Amino acid sequence: MPDTADADGLTVGQVAARLGVTVRALHHWDEIGLARPSLRTPAGYRLYTAGDLERLHRIVVYRELGLGLDRIGAVLDDTTVDVPGALRAQRAQVAERIERLQRLSAGLDRMIDAHERGLLLTVEQQAAIFGPQWDPDGPAQARKRYGDTTQWRQYAERSAARGPEEWQDIADAVAGFERALGDALDAGVTPGSAEANRLVERHREVFASYFPLTRQMQVCLGRMYEADPGFAAHYDGIRPGLATWFRRVVDASARAHGVDPDTAAWQ
Repeated sequence: MPDTADADGLTVGQVAARLGVTVRALHHWDEIGLARPSLRTPAGYRLYTAGDLERLHRIVVYRELGLGLDRIGAVLDDTTVDVPGALRAQRAQVAERIERLQRLSAGLDRMIDAHERGLLLTVEQQAAIFGPQWDPDGPAQARKRYGDTTQWRQYAERSAARGPEEWQDIADAVAGFERALGDALDAGVTPGSAEANRLVERHREVFASYFPLTRQMQVCLGRMYEADPGFAAHYDGIRPGLATWFRRVVDASARAHGVDPDTAAWQ
């Protein structure tokens, strides 16, 4: 049965409920002249007729299509407006938004993967970039160990934006730095010297590809390079004694910058 209020008009609340819009929206449309109620009660309350309701239905349809209120008013009231043309223009804008949202969705997928996996590379890509000695389970182990840290989040954020080419550049930078370390040890570079300190700064720059490295954190890494069997074997494989030498180089530089290596913490 039709609403018994239809004969005398519908109140703002009844119209809002029927159309699924807010009372505030109806008041706004009234104020700007887009959809004014045709009737008023003796007390001054707005009442919408069947004709008013039909106009409101059209407004809701066009609003859901994304047209602005000014454009909707023109479509409803200006007979010179090219309605199909206006809708085509709106469709083009919608298509652009869809494409942008699809890119956003793809970016979110990569960010999620990066937080969960670390490296967004296939096993074959990892071997080609980092060498056959690379352990493809390393990122998963690192996430298990460090996944709740700020540094893992920073690493994941950087990883999400990188492809094989960017990782190759980083791998080349790391390899070049490690060659420089070996050459410096061969040349008898002493901890605390200008050349040794330049290597320490270079290490921080290269490592920043993963996450920002403070001097205290660098001291902690130097300790780990020397104490951890896997890291020690890697650096000593470049030159015997390199892990210990590099830890001493980092410690000397830290002291020069007011950091006590004996009390340095990961911060």
